[in-house]
Amino acid sequence: MTDETTYSISDLSQEFDITTRSIRFYEDQGLLSPQRRGQTRIYSRQDRVRLKLILRGKRLGFSLNECRELLELYDHTTSGSEMQLQLLLTRITERRAVLEQQLKDIELMQRELDSVEQRCREELQERHGQATKDSVA
Repeated sequence: MTDETTYSISDLSQEFDITTRSIRFYEDQGLLSPQRRGQTRIYSRQDRVRLKLILRGKRLGFSLNECRELLELYDHTTSGSEMQLQLLLTRITERRAVLEQQLKDIELMQRELDSVEQRCREELQERHGQATKDSVA
């Protein structure tokens, strides 16, 4: 693959298993800037890498603004620069903290649901037992 390799929107759509509409959305958001040949979008190797970074960021839970910030670093530095790596580490730490809090919240909610479920079961059992006693009398 050389720097002259180009891709159509359908090439990228198929490669990354996303819709062409998603790719156009990222373009509308200023995250991708393909060349145009008439009405046809022509994506460069750099556009492909940018799309890959966007999708990776989204998969990791980064917002579009956070993805944009990482892409700006990618554009202005060589791949893997110290500044880019430090920012990525910071974002990972922040994302991990959010996920850990969400996990704690989920665990708390599960305990609360367990408690309510237990009370409901006990209440039903008491009512069922009471109904049986009433029907015998």
